[in-house]
Amino acid sequence: MRPLLALFAALLCGAPPSAAELSPSPAYYGVLIVARDRLEIATPCDVGVYLQDRLAARLYQGQSASFNLPPGEVRIRLGYMGGLGCEPSFEQLRSMPVQIQAGVVQQLRIALDARSLTLLPVPAP
Repeated sequence: MRPLLALFAALLCGAPPSAAELSPSPAYYGVLIVARDRLEIATPCDVGVYLQDRLAARLYQGQSASFNLPPGEVRIRLGYMGGLGCEPSFEQLRSMPVQIQAGVVQQLRIALDARSLTLLPVPAP
């Protein structure tokens, strides 16, 4: 019984791990921000942002979403979703590759080109 109490006391006296030890360093991830400006797409439909073919965000007019992602290539697809008088659908079957770099914040905005929804880089300030 005493060895068990000694072990329990030793565990209680140890220093708790710091927040830095519990969470990985932000340098191991890149940040991807996808924004839908109010005037860029003239439709009341919501826009779905799919990362690796999984719904990651649903953006209304004027909203943005940010993702902490590991470095490497991420495939992004956009599609209209149901909303005010909208039918959900995959607007485009093509996906766009985006290269994520550790410690880098990358901003993209949703735009409408001649064929479908697309992503354009946001110029650095």
